[in-house]
Amino acid sequence: MARVPAVGHGYWAGMSASNDDNAPERTDNLVDTSAAAHAPADPLPADGGSAVKDPDDWTTGDEPMTDAQRSYLQTLAQQQGKQLPADPLTKAEASKLIDSLRTGS
Repeated sequence: MARVPAVGHGYWAGMSASNDDNAPERTDNLVDTSAAAHAPADPLPADGGSAVKDPDDWTTGDEPMTDAQRSYLQTLAQQQGKQLPADPLTKAEASKLIDSLRTGS
């Protein structure tokens, strides 16, 4: 039967980096926490505007606006005392209207 060291005894007990100064540092388990590693792939412009790509150039710009766009437009319009167009909007049209309501233009 093999002998097992008592808790707190044996090779691993009390091991620290100072116990083996010649061992190579492990880097395979490190996580990159730099800001660049967590930056969005397509950041917003410095002026705080909307997406960089023009909504007229979106491949899905002609599709009906999303529920999230509709909800946000309703919130913005209500806050500013404005009425939304009665006609259904496309994603691109909704995006432009959101930008307009956000900037007050």
